[in-house]
Amino acid sequence: MSTVRTSKRRESEKVDNGIAMFTITVVVICMALAVGIKVHSLRGKQEMYQERERVLIEQVAAEEERAAELEQERLYIQTNGYIEKTAKEKLGLVNPDEILLKPEQ
Repeated sequence: MSTVRTSKRRESEKVDNGIAMFTITVVVICMALAVGIKVHSLRGKQEMYQERERVLIEQVAAEEERAAELEQERLYIQTNGYIEKTAKEKLGLVNPDEILLKPEQ
């Protein structure tokens, strides 16, 4: 009778081990799927951030170029040539040694 109990116990343990292995396998597969989905999501975000970084780098370069142009303009505005040109165009002033010719009407 002891051999019958031992064999039933072994069969019961084998069934229990099989169920445990199946459960562990299902859990591992679910975890692998969850990790795979998350990796896919993160790759999409990474691509989006890389595109955004590229756009921002282009904007920074454009702004640096604009800043350089503004600096050149600032330096030009401080020259006597710009001051004379503006005085002639906007205020109608002339230098003392210049002769102003007016067309006949």
